Amino acid sequence: MRQDTLKKLAREHGTPLFVVDHDVLRRNYAEFKKHLPRVQAYYAVKANPDPAIVRTLYRMGASFDVASMPEFLIVHKNIEHLPHTERQDWIWDKIIYANPIKATETLEQLDQYKPLVTYDNLEEVRKVRRHAPHAGLALRLKVPNTGAMVELSSKFGAPPGEAVDLIEAAFRAGLVVEGISFHVGSQCTNFENYVQALNLASNVFKEAWSRGFEQVKILDIGGGFPAPYDANVKPFRELARRLNSEFNRLFPKKMEILAEPGRFMVATAATLVAKVIGKKVADGKPSYYINDGVYHTFSGIIFDHCQYHLKAFKQGPKQICSVFGPTCDALDTISLAEELPDLRLGDLVYSENIGAYSHASSTYFNGFPPAKVIHVNQ
Repeated sequence: MRQDTLKKLAREHGTPLFVVDHDVLRRNYAEFKKHLPRVQAYYAVKANPDPAIVRTLYRMGASFDVASMPEFLIVHKNIEHLPHTERQDWIWDKIIYANPIKATETLEQLDQYKPLVTYDNLEEVRKVRRHAPHAGLALRLKVPNTGAMVELSSKFGAPPGEAVDLIEAAFRAGLVVEGISFHVGSQCTNFENYVQALNLASNVFKEAWSRGFEQVKILDIGGGFPAPYDANVKPFRELARRLNSEFNRLFPKKMEILAEPGRFMVATAATLVAKVIGKKVADGKPSYYINDGVYHTFSGIIFDHCQYHLKAFKQGPKQICSVFGPTCDALDTISLAEELPDLRLGDLVYSENIGAYSHASSTYFNGFPPAKVIHVNQ
């Protein structure tokens, strides 16, 4: 986003300011569909659950991946409030509840919608049978997460050797297993994870079909599609090329394939603008305090293992400095080695590509509210 636009918005609305550009959202969705034409995109709402983002992606043709009942209701309420002409194609089998472990109260609420839900253990089969018998199931496999920024397989996923037995157990319980899912880890820059996971999934499908479970025909390749945070991230088209090759080699053309992109869709679509509220020299280098931090938009530093860099609107020689958030906690450290020009109180800074797993985790710690959200190009 242009610097003059960001400064204008900051003058008008104050700081900290979280600016979401819907043109970028649409562009990211279009890129995903262009390079993966066989795959239906189920936007991972947890990446950024802002209702306006949900509406824009729905209008582009997205489905949705939710992992809690509040996320489910965000999608439900916002689609229901659209004009009838915009929601006439909405069908509830285009949503997936992709949290393998669900509270019984959640299952009871979900049952009326006949959703597709994931599972990875026998106890979950029993829970679904008792509390959401109208749900369809997708078995989540444990797959390699090597090289992903956020590893997930230590928490979720059934070992491939147990997969078909769990599929059979669900059918014996009177449920229907519609597909197989996996997740290679968030911000996965190791494309071999996908190749290995697809081969594991292919073998599970073949064994399931050989046992007579032909109903299992959905492949959910999860998320992990990396956002271009820096030049070390390979272009999405390279990953898509490998995925398409494996799809064609391993799976029949009639296979329904879906994915759960979150970060890829929204990371580059938002910019944070903050203001310098304090300045001192410590340990021989400048230290700046800004009015946003890790308890707010920069929460991804803690929860997402992601480092966001700051840029200044003013020009000048850059120097190594520290940047801290506004709260009284020393944990509220944005960077100890940022490169910025000499800044004064009241100067503005900004951080790009901060749309995913950031504002979504903001708190009111110390009484500081989250950044104000502004949407442009809706």
